[in-house]
Amino acid sequence: MWNKRELERKIEEWLQEDIGFGDVTTLSTIPESEQGTGILYAKEAGVIAGLPIARQVFATVDPDLVFTAKVEEGQRVEVGQELAEVSGPVRSILSGERLALNLMQRLSGIATKTSEYVAAVAGTKARVVDTRKTTPGLRFLEKYAVRVGGGHNHRFALYDAVMIKDNHIKGAGGIAQAVAAARAAIPHTMTVEVEAESLEQVREALEAGADIIMLDNMSLETMREAVALIDGRAVVEASGGVSLETIGNIAKTGVDVISVGALTHSVKAFDISLDLNTRKR
Repeated sequence: MWNKRELERKIEEWLQEDIGFGDVTTLSTIPESEQGTGILYAKEAGVIAGLPIARQVFATVDPDLVFTAKVEEGQRVEVGQELAEVSGPVRSILSGERLALNLMQRLSGIATKTSEYVAAVAGTKARVVDTRKTTPGLRFLEKYAVRVGGGHNHRFALYDAVMIKDNHIKGAGGIAQAVAAARAAIPHTMTVEVEAESLEQVREALEAGADIIMLDNMSLETMREAVALIDGRAVVEASGGVSLETIGNIAKTGVDVISVGALTHSVKAFDISLDLNTRKR
């Protein structure tokens, strides 16, 4: 799922950013001995992601806090539904509240949006995948949220697959030259993807032996022609300007994969709140 040590390190950094030398409001207004329970609940309908992350946030703030999930990760919830409760020292609950909510809201927003895109291609063979258009420092969590929402991950970073785009093609002197140079430099286990902006470039990518051909910002008709031209000799990916309104028709062209930057780069946070000692005492 993710590297546990990396997650712990990140959470410590984020808590330091938020708490610093101390939560002055909480420390000055809440007695140290005060115990309580905070209820996390949904203020809108959608898909929940990030419960394990919230658990780790509260555990990092104070090991004495007890976090209990009320729904499953990836579950669709309704307005007002209880998601989790955290019990223990009130000071600790309040100090960890904002980071836990921020992360769950971001991840649940991504999971919810992803689920909408996945539903829009139901009945086709197209797989909805994310991109590298993620928040710096949050990529591993945001890509996790895409999976929770029913989508799939594209390459994680620049190091795990070759993707030859327009500037690489220009710099290498052409698609054939770029693919040949990549093949000579990478392990045989690594795939090579080529971005094509025209049917001519699709032909060049096929001749060069690309494993995956990305159809970049093509019309539906051109996509259909490209799918027929490729004829199963490479994985076909559609990309560029994909929205909930367009993805269904894109999927019907016969492409294998549709990459959607909007899953992570501009998603709306899911609305979650924490109420202290108001629903359970």
